[in-house]
Amino acid sequence: MPAFNEERTIESCLRAVLLQPLVLEVIVVDDCSADGTLSVVRKFAESEPRVRVVACPKNRGKGAALREGFAVCTGEVVIVQDADLEYDPDDYPKLLDPILKGHADAVLGSRFLGGGPRRVLFFWHCMGNKFLTFLSNCMTGLNLSDMETGYKAMRLAVLRRLRLTENRFGIEPEIMAKLAHLRVPIYEVPVSYYGRTYAEGKKIGWKDGVRAIWCIIKYAFARS
Repeated sequence: MPAFNEERTIESCLRAVLLQPLVLEVIVVDDCSADGTLSVVRKFAESEPRVRVVACPKNRGKGAALREGFAVCTGEVVIVQDADLEYDPDDYPKLLDPILKGHADAVLGSRFLGGGPRRVLFFWHCMGNKFLTFLSNCMTGLNLSDMETGYKAMRLAVLRRLRLTENRFGIEPEIMAKLAHLRVPIYEVPVSYYGRTYAEGKKIGWKDGVRAIWCIIKYAFARS
């Protein structure tokens, strides 16, 4: 669970995650938050042994925070859960089902397949997402509906083979390109999406979209 300035939502997010019956550990990586996020998580962890805290000394971005968390995971399957509750932990059974049945090594939660509530927000964000997904599919040969999704479940053994390097939101196209290189079975499932506005704390911007285009092209040809 990467977290940066999520003091308002992170405790509720942790409680929702820990209600899921298959959750054995929650690793919260605080990306040098400037608010009380780290204090909230540390206090919560005092009474909940399943919660582990990694405090980054410098803010580097979501990708760097994810790498810190992946490095200390111990479970067989890892789920990426943003701390802002845009994605609903009640969808964990959907994400885990293809893996537990032996069909998939990685499962993506798609916001565009239907099957759950999705907040109506930004038209151009949606068009940008569809363009990035289309470009990614052209480069990887996959047929994803939502490449930029923040909801992913992966076998830890597969995750450890990816050699991720991106520090910010470029981590999403990097993961997809490198999963495609591995040729592991990938599934998508529909998930709910409770998106936020910028006033509510959304952080991704147009510069991240430009970086995503570069990452799609770069990692389509990079094999490590």
